[in-house]
Amino acid sequence: MPNELAAATGRRKEAVCRARLMEGTGRWSINGRPIEDYFPSATHRMIITEPLRITSTEGRYDILVKIQGGGASGQSGALRHAISRALVNLDPDLRPVLKSAGFLTRDAREKERRKYGLKKARKAPQYSKR
Repeated sequence: MPNELAAATGRRKEAVCRARLMEGTGRWSINGRPIEDYFPSATHRMIITEPLRITSTEGRYDILVKIQGGGASGQSGALRHAISRALVNLDPDLRPVLKSAGFLTRDAREKERRKYGLKKARKAPQYSKR
């Protein structure tokens, strides 16, 4: 296996992703599976590959990924964040492009906790006058 060039961590919702970029031909390994198997949705694959397209580095690196937690949407966002950070570690000149696209900003929105006396975080039980 070729030498690791850059590694980074990305997070979104409950998902945590560790991505490693290596010199290669554009092969993907996500938790030991190819990208098409792990993310069957074309939308999620598009979100993930955006940083590579925007920086014209598609097919230049092999990407090895470990993802834990969350659902498909959170995991794809976490992976995009991790890849963007790894690209900046590799080439700091790419930072302005990725920053203006908003890929380096950690999306801090989390699920709000449920409060007692309520049905969900903010939904109250139905009010009955009589």
